[in-house]
Amino acid sequence: MRTTVKLLPWLLSIMAGQAWATDGYFAHGYGVKGLGLGGVGIALPQDALAAATNPAGLGIVGDRIDFGVTWFKPDRDVRLSNTAGGSGALDGRYDGNDSEHFFIPEFGYNRVINERITLGVSVYGNGGMNTDYKDGIPYFNNTGSRVGIDYLQVVVAPTATWRVNEQHVLGVSLNLAYQRFEAKGLQNFDNALSTTSVGNVTNNGHDNSYGAGLRFGWVGQVSDAVTLGATYQTKTYASKFDKYKGLFAEGGDIDIPANYGIGIAIKTSPSLTLAADAQRILYSDVDSIGNLSVSNLFAGNALGSSKGPGFGWRDVTVFKVGA
Repeated sequence: MRTTVKLLPWLLSIMAGQAWATDGYFAHGYGVKGLGLGGVGIALPQDALAAATNPAGLGIVGDRIDFGVTWFKPDRDVRLSNTAGGSGALDGRYDGNDSEHFFIPEFGYNRVINERITLGVSVYGNGGMNTDYKDGIPYFNNTGSRVGIDYLQVVVAPTATWRVNEQHVLGVSLNLAYQRFEAKGLQNFDNALSTTSVGNVTNNGHDNSYGAGLRFGWVGQVSDAVTLGATYQTKTYASKFDKYKGLFAEGGDIDIPANYGIGIAIKTSPSLTLAADAQRILYSDVDSIGNLSVSNLFAGNALGSSKGPGFGWRDVTVFKVGA
């Protein structure tokens, strides 16, 4: 994946632009088997990571322990043109790949308690939000020092399922979230004209945030060949990044957006099942993510304010197909 930014040397655009290799900053699938199916899993659970997609899936997979690691290697750069009043003095490509390799571990455990109930836990991560510009980017600081961000998110999801009857399973997860963030090299934005909180914009090391939300799910076998699934995750309300309350909207608040989806799995033969998912992620409901970046800044909304610049992401609908 490559990011190209032209005529737009602004902070949040470069911070967030590279994340679309995944589903925003959500992973496009969880569990090795789920990833092998293109991320499909709402109606076709594969392993003990199923609760990351649909908690009802743990009522189907049986007793399991699963481990996995995803190797993520994004390609990130910025290209500036028509800079310095049109002279092009700062035009060029700026490489953001000084940190190249990211390993995202995952773990799942599920236990069948009786013919109706299972208890388990799925542990997984979201990401894709890292840039590391060793030689800096013009406009962000006047020293040419390193510029970048690091944003990590881990979810621990204790899950219970209940088999209503032979055909239908319900599930619920408590999503316990941990987030970590760091920004470097944004000194030109750390002033009273640009932010509501001078000193809380950049170069403050890593800061931590904690939150909680719920995910509900259903899987139903509607015929011998067809299984349907549905899931809904509430917004995960998280504590604020106090060290960066002058950077993110609402004083450092980044909640995890609500999302929902439906899925279908069709068993065409004993050895072949076709499956498809549709998911809607409500990014625009989180100000730090949904607020527009450049236009909000030009309108006089400082970094850190409730209407301050965000990533500018809209809600996204994702379609996945696997076999």
